[in-house]
Amino acid sequence: MLAAVIFDLDGVLIDSEPAWNQARHDVVVEHGGQWRPEAQRTMMGMSSTEWSAYMHQELGAAPTPQELSDIVVARLAKRYDEHLPLIPGARQAVMRLAREWPLALASSANRPIIELVLDRAGLRDAFVAWVSSEEVARGKPAPDVYLDAARRIEVSPERCAAVEDSSNGLRSAAAAGTTVVAIPNREFPPDEDALALAAVVLESIDQLTPERITRAAAGAI
Repeated sequence: MLAAVIFDLDGVLIDSEPAWNQARHDVVVEHGGQWRPEAQRTMMGMSSTEWSAYMHQELGAAPTPQELSDIVVARLAKRYDEHLPLIPGARQAVMRLAREWPLALASSANRPIIELVLDRAGLRDAFVAWVSSEEVARGKPAPDVYLDAARRIEVSPERCAAVEDSSNGLRSAAAAGTTVVAIPNREFPPDEDALALAAVVLESIDQLTPERITRAAAGAI
């Protein structure tokens, strides 16, 4: 029986992938690196430790990985302070589900970004716990961040539904044993094999209702 719901953040609640992409691109170029067309898709789902190392080692940006992470996060925080790209209907969907189940958040974003978004969106009180993949051993597609989110709300992963948009996120949620609900990212659509892991695929977050999630968890889509 479904006992909790775990949300991804980027691409599910906020339209943030373009912002991350621009910030990382600019930082790489400004610090002597060479951007690659596949870089954004490669880094989707990585923890800050992983993507900053990728920017340093693979893309050739000169600062240390920790420095790169700090620079990107500062730029993103400034951008969000000016305008938070909350996806229309996201706040309403969270509040709908919060009336039915405890909610957690499992994100690849750095923890300061997660907390900034929750505060700016007025959603901090809707979530029992939130986890950044920088706090676990491995980022998505490894299951670590979902397993830790389930642990923090004291619900087994098998009794959780996870709401995801990207290939690595879908793989992470499935590997953790959750019921996977997909809302595909339109700018960076998930791979077909990753999408096939979802119990239900929704067109938008407006379709994310307790009824749809309950049916997905029961296998009656």
